[in-house]
Amino acid sequence: MKILLLSPHTDDVELGAGGMVVKLLEQKHEFKWVVFSICEDAVPPRMPKNTLKKEFLKSCNLLGIKDYKIFNFKNKLFQEDRQKILDNLVIIKNEFKPDLVICPSFSDIHQDHRIIAEECFRCFKKDAAILGYEFPWNCRNFSGNYFSKLEKRHLEKKMEILKCYDSQIKLERNYFSKEFIFGLAKVRGVQCNSEYAEAFEVIRWMD
Repeated sequence: MKILLLSPHTDDVELGAGGMVVKLLEQKHEFKWVVFSICEDAVPPRMPKNTLKKEFLKSCNLLGIKDYKIFNFKNKLFQEDRQKILDNLVIIKNEFKPDLVICPSFSDIHQDHRIIAEECFRCFKKDAAILGYEFPWNCRNFSGNYFSKLEKRHLEKKMEILKCYDSQIKLERNYFSKEFIFGLAKVRGVQCNSEYAEAFEVIRWMD
């Protein structure tokens, strides 16, 4: 299966779907990873502007994903470039031809996340299954109707790749903590009779 990962900002896929990605990599699926902004304006003071790009590349290397594309649309201003984003997605669709696309949830209220979800649907609605990942702090009415059952090793690897983002950890973002990652996975696991899980919104499904 060919899987396309869409990450509005450099750490989004790891946070929302890192465990599932680790599990699918174990199954030897083919991946392409697209990042739409390296958030040069969001790095801590005195850090290089390309810090998040370097941290993303470190994450890719740790996971073993070699096929990736990095854009640098303006953070929090994706609405200014909606058509360019869609045009690039169409090019990627025609070149990569994914079976599954993993993107932000439609219930995510972050403006950039929402635009990627909407443009993803516009692009792939007739061509691929689409799953939306969960950000509890951004999602108003998240409908978790697809669960990826995980084992402890998947979450341990997820924590390992999140540690690539030292710049964000230094900002003490609580959603990078082990307690949060394992706690949410435990809750989602209870919902699907598994020790751990990640939940996704089914935006479009086909097989």
